[in-house]
Amino acid sequence: MKTLAAFSILLLAVSVSAIPLMAQAPDASRLYVHSTVSIVPTRGNPTTPTGIVPVQYKAAYGFNRLPNQGQGQTIGVVVAYDAPNIQSDLAAYASYFHLAPCNLQKVMVGNPAQRDGLDASVGVEQACALAPQANIVLVEANTDSLSDMLQAIAVASSSPYNATVVSIAYALEEFAGERQFDSYFCGVHNGNGQAVTFLAPTSSCSGRTGVYPAASPCVLAVGGTSLGLSTPLPLPNPLSSDYGFESVWNGSVVSPYEPQPAWQSQACSPYSTTNRCTPDITADADLNTGVAIYDTSYGGWIEVGGDGVSTSDWAAFFTLVNSVRAGQGNGPLSQPAADLYAIYNSSDYANDFHDIRSGGNGCLAEPGYDLGSGIGSYQANNLYSTLAAEPN
Repeated sequence: MKTLAAFSILLLAVSVSAIPLMAQAPDASRLYVHSTVSIVPTRGNPTTPTGIVPVQYKAAYGFNRLPNQGQGQTIGVVVAYDAPNIQSDLAAYASYFHLAPCNLQKVMVGNPAQRDGLDASVGVEQACALAPQANIVLVEANTDSLSDMLQAIAVASSSPYNATVVSIAYALEEFAGERQFDSYFCGVHNGNGQAVTFLAPTSSCSGRTGVYPAASPCVLAVGGTSLGLSTPLPLPNPLSSDYGFESVWNGSVVSPYEPQPAWQSQACSPYSTTNRCTPDITADADLNTGVAIYDTSYGGWIEVGGDGVSTSDWAAFFTLVNSVRAGQGNGPLSQPAADLYAIYNSSDYANDFHDIRSGGNGCLAEPGYDLGSGIGSYQANNLYSTLAAEPN
């Protein structure tokens, strides 16, 4: 088990004998992450939600047929800087959509300055919408430097917060020496000794540049799609499907630095037989099919897109899976990436995933795995049951 002290920023100063080539490691305090969520400026309406609302999203991906709501689990949302209005914004969001009051705890690491709070609003409100009975811990890093973000990521899974899933809404371009920081994500257990799942956005593939930490083999890399709904509200039945179609919006590339994990070799082989491919998975993130978010920094209701949205949504999904596993007397998933690719290579794939075969923004979609959409988006009601039965 790795404690908070083990993940402290002091780790960056360990000796060369402890971590080979550490003397060549880049200075994480001089590397800066960027947000992967954006507002749709022409669609915001401060008094009325625009974009895809929770009931539509749940019906599109099958969340409306899941009995579990995330009870007993903690999802960590890591952002840079302080979102001063996040508690009241979340309360307004939950009230409008008739969600049970979601349990949010805000944790500051250091003394972060106040910012607009957009990334925090996306992370906690999407978690509240999809896993409303989970505990949500918003960990605010002191700055947007990689060193401060890594410290905040460690706090999220450490005692007393003990998140089993950690959502990271940020990215930075891949860089030589990034593998020195993979230990922040590999084999991590929370303060209760439970395995932790990390998720991060792949950002955009239009520039053909991979991003970190999504490129780490110990992080689930999440891309973005454009989601089309099949039925306008109201749905004819609350358990009906509202999935219409999906096409690639954002994907990623083959990492120039990270080695290819064994579980990805079959899927990634058309693109590389040696290096890590991203993304692994995908979901709605297109600015043209954005989600409704409430943020008083922007006057109220706004419509938001970006891979930070799909990352938040997949994090909520894994929280639901871990919750049902706990109810069965099992621990959280300990190797979710390997589990997902095993499903991809099995007869369950077509039942558990939407294979995205159209679209692209520099990363064209193809049947099966591709750099535009990874192995696809979830059919949550089916994938949930498959992952809940995994033995690990």
